[in-house]
Amino acid sequence: MTELWNSDIELFELARKELFTAVLGDVMDTMGLKQQFLPPAVQPLETAMVVVGRAMTVLVADCVDPGDHTSSNGEVMNRSFGLMLDALDDLKPGEIYVCAGASPNYALWGELMSTRAMKLGAVGAVLDGFTRDTLGILEMRFPVFCHGQYGQDQGPRGKVVDFRVPVEMGGTRIEPGDILVGDVDGVCVVPRHVEDDVFTAALEKVRGENLVREALEAGMSATEAFEKYGIL
Repeated sequence: MTELWNSDIELFELARKELFTAVLGDVMDTMGLKQQFLPPAVQPLETAMVVVGRAMTVLVADCVDPGDHTSSNGEVMNRSFGLMLDALDDLKPGEIYVCAGASPNYALWGELMSTRAMKLGAVGAVLDGFTRDTLGILEMRFPVFCHGQYGQDQGPRGKVVDFRVPVEMGGTRIEPGDILVGDVDGVCVVPRHVEDDVFTAALEKVRGENLVREALEAGMSATEAFEKYGIL
């Protein structure tokens, strides 16, 4: 925590009010963290959706035949959806259900999952794949970031094999407890061990950009603005 915020609640509110993914990505670029955006296919179900929270990571594996128990973890593979219901019920307030590992041929999220997540205080879902029950989710206004909409069910095709473990999306690593910020420009991952530095620098940068915007609106040239503020 810093002088700017004293809790996750205060930080997330600041981020929702003042920050956006592009400025966070710029700041992390300057810190040498250049692979923090999830793949561009991961987009909000509607453009106004914003999500800020800590990752509750979920790992999915394809299951070609539900009756095939050749895996050493046959008990998990024999359960409907594997550990998905356990993972869903383990969500905490301020967390985001972050799901990776599946092939892009079935949905990883739906309306009833959104209902349970909202009841637990979770703030969104970020999926390396598809969602379904889209109209119901949109009516609930639950933030979901995904590849798009597709009705085919996960049940006979994929199992959650673990959760609260590191996962990857498109080469970007997500650790449990990392902060994710998502908006119309995508989703970026702020690693937990640098979160104070990243958000402090991002707030400073965006407040500086507001000064530049005011100067440009007043007629200052782009060259002059960059020389004076070092931002453009």
